[in-house]
Amino acid sequence: MAEKKKRKTTSGPIRDKSRTMTKMINAVGKVLQKKGYENLNAATIARAAGVDKKLVWTYFGSVDNLIEEYINLKAFWTLGVPNSVITKIIESPDKVGEEETAELLDEYFDTFNQNIALQKVVHWEMGQSTKLLRKVADKREMVGEQLFSLVDGKFKNSEVDIRATIALLLGGIYYLNLHANTNGSTVCGIDINEDEDKERIKKAMEKIIKNAFDDIKD
Repeated sequence: MAEKKKRKTTSGPIRDKSRTMTKMINAVGKVLQKKGYENLNAATIARAAGVDKKLVWTYFGSVDNLIEEYINLKAFWTLGVPNSVITKIIESPDKVGEEETAELLDEYFDTFNQNIALQKVVHWEMGQSTKLLRKVADKREMVGEQLFSLVDGKFKNSEVDIRATIALLLGGIYYLNLHANTNGSTVCGIDINEDEDKERIKKAMEKIIKNAFDDIKD
């Protein structure tokens, strides 16, 4: 008679701990999106995860460490753009130009517009100063430096300040989306909750980038 195969173990101390930690990390996102960063504490996160709040310290050491695990998982310093996309750009520096820059900003806009958790984190950064948030901002700047290093040389002998130009565009992306998401009102009569107005903003950004690169073609 053939020997029966042993069933795979679906539970156990290590597996259960891993599952619980995953639930707790995901709970950070739930609290952040539904209740805001001001409610990110051990009690609310544990309640959302359905676990004892003591596990925050047992498994993560502190609330900040737990929140950092969530932020690391979501890689918010890339503004939602996949690392693979950024890596592809960095590995092909000769191909980085007007089209690639405009597409990257376009993707930033769409991701930020759709990702409520990312909006909450950026809003949190603007309203509070903490070591954790500074770490996220610094990582974002490091990614930015890698990308700017690919285009800085193209504008070296021109009057175009490409960094200032993109900084203004990013600031606009943040403000327009946070404003629309918070109270749904318009900015300059434009409502980016409407697809038509969203496209107007994206076309305006593309035009600004085109003008910047056109200046160095002369």
